[in-house]
Amino acid sequence: METNESSYVPSPDVHGKRSTAPVKSLSSDPTEKPTYIRFLVSNPLAGAVIGKGGSTINDFQSQSGARIQLSRSHEFFPGTTDRIIMIAGTIDEILRAVDLVIDKLLTELHAEDQADDVGTKTKLRLIVPNSSCGSIIGKAGATIKSFMDDSQAVIKISRLDHSYYGLNDRLVTLTGTLDEQMRALELILLKLSEDTLYSQTMTVPYTYAGVFFSGFHGMPYGAVPPPVPAVPHNTAAHYGPNMGGRKFQNNKDDRTNSLTIGVADEHIGFVVGRGGRNIMEISQISGARIKVSDRGDFFSGTSERKVTISGPQRSIRTAESMIMQKVAYASDRLMD
Repeated sequence: METNESSYVPSPDVHGKRSTAPVKSLSSDPTEKPTYIRFLVSNPLAGAVIGKGGSTINDFQSQSGARIQLSRSHEFFPGTTDRIIMIAGTIDEILRAVDLVIDKLLTELHAEDQADDVGTKTKLRLIVPNSSCGSIIGKAGATIKSFMDDSQAVIKISRLDHSYYGLNDRLVTLTGTLDEQMRALELILLKLSEDTLYSQTMTVPYTYAGVFFSGFHGMPYGAVPPPVPAVPHNTAAHYGPNMGGRKFQNNKDDRTNSLTIGVADEHIGFVVGRGGRNIMEISQISGARIKVSDRGDFFSGTSERKVTISGPQRSIRTAESMIMQKVAYASDRLMD
């Protein structure tokens, strides 16, 4: 998965000037069914899309007729520190909204150096369900090749990353000028609109570990995953192979919130990740401090390692949920 790149980064390649013609959809059907698109935006730039008191995002919704939703500041796409924008409406409405959003992002990117951003090549990363990527690729890659020939944008689809529990989406990266990206996006939207399964996913809540979309700037959609039960002060819980939930009081007597989780030794590698990647991501997203006991340091009478989570209650709940999902994923892998 392409997780190292910023979600919207200028490239040194510049080709021509941006046309001022409005984006037009190939479809002339006025009764188009509503659809949607999701894409990534870097956290620092997300504020420009929202505007003071939500003024910018509300203005974009009024101009385009589309619904624009943005994940909260701590809710990122797995493997990135990028937030998620979802735009819903007809294809024409979506294209108008995306054009407004990207134009705003380009303006922010070039505000300081006053560069001419019209022909600047950038990367736009769309989030597409894995089940719908086949229609974009086409037989032997024929469809995606035709889209690239038509739009002149470079289109790349990431592999499905199985290291994140609950992740069933892939990133479709469009590289090109704004006009090239908009044309490629139009072609992709038209193709996705033919996929009945894609339209059904518009109201499906996100299932990414640690990403709880409890509210949006803009109109909310879909169901919200139930919150994790509140964690009492300074308690301990064990998540062994059977995901049991035995809880015990910690011996520490302090005023900080903390939770010590017992994770089966055979699962700890999935929680920590290669080079500590998973545990660092959980800590970053949740805002909690996480410490894993050394090898051989188990809860008494068990083979469960100690994972201590500390911080605000909300951070502890988020981190615990993410760790539980990693453990569940590990259990599934080991049972296969």
